[in-house]
Amino acid sequence: MAKPVCLRHNRELLQVSEFFTSSEVAKILKISPDSVIRKFETRPGVIDLGRPETTHKRRYKILRIPREAVEKFVIESRVA
Repeated sequence: MAKPVCLRHNRELLQVSEFFTSSEVAKILKISPDSVIRKFETRPGVIDLGRPETTHKRRYKILRIPREAVEKFVIESRVA
């Protein structure tokens, strides 16, 4: 897993969040990559790099999921 990167923009130091692929999140949560896509595709902060469905081609999902979204999902999914 890569370290977060800091960028300089207009004399301010910006923190860039760490992003995971659906396969990496699947390993962390011990579920299938397809389940990760279904659970995270509508969450805020998740970036979809895939292509939409057209008349002759099915959709293709490539997600980049921020660490914060994974942590929030884990907290919401805990059974008390």
